[in-house]
Amino acid sequence: MKVIASRENPAFKTWKKLAQSGHARKERRQILLEGIHLVESWHTAHGMPPCLLASEKSRARAEIADWLAAGERQGAQCVVLADALFAELSGTETPGGLIAIVHLPPAPETPATDIDSLLLDGVQDPGNLGSLLRTAAAAGFSQVLLSVGCANPFSPKTLRAGQGAQFQLRIHETADLAAFLAAFAGSSFATALLDAESLYAIDLRPRPVAWVFGAEGSGVRSCVLAAARQRVRIPMPGAQSVESLNVGHAAAICLFETLRVRGQ
Repeated sequence: MKVIASRENPAFKTWKKLAQSGHARKERRQILLEGIHLVESWHTAHGMPPCLLASEKSRARAEIADWLAAGERQGAQCVVLADALFAELSGTETPGGLIAIVHLPPAPETPATDIDSLLLDGVQDPGNLGSLLRTAAAAGFSQVLLSVGCANPFSPKTLRAGQGAQFQLRIHETADLAAFLAAFAGSSFATALLDAESLYAIDLRPRPVAWVFGAEGSGVRSCVLAAARQRVRIPMPGAQSVESLNVGHAAAICLFETLRVRGQ
């Protein structure tokens, strides 16, 4: 198993660019997955990552040693990095000891207009986006459309927040949400504060359904609101001083209310 201790190593320089630069990740179509949970999520969806990096200190840990051994058996490039070098690739204060380098999954084809979908309009915060993707996967909404202006779903921060949900979903980036809603075969609901029906008064039983959520502050754009079949608000009788919920909380309430009404 190869050991790298020099910052001048060409492979390490490439990995560091991937860790620090969105442009490099986009150009090479590669991303870093840090931590055993993300590596496991990738493995479940796509098989053994082609490259595994472990820190010198962590290589003796049983779970990481097992990953390295399995990787070598299956032809992955397995490398041990000096602890200081591994820390330079890590995006956390306490590195998890294992990083996978993988190629971005191929972009899905045209969005399906007949399955439950989550539409996100201008959600720029990576943490919020990752939480929303995690909620969609948990609620069984397998398709997510992101408008122009949304955070990158495969950035390190979004991956950490999503905890691998990205690999369970069909994610369509830079999507035309209004055009999709116009062609959608089922019911579509956009969250809004004004001229909106209570979440608990609408019929969520018919399938499929598309839920639309916007960025905190600006909300869903008017052109997208107009394309949705119904505007919906979440009643907040005890929140006189609260203007709106965090978009992640709002989405969780609406998606799981959909499941509740359907009896799931």
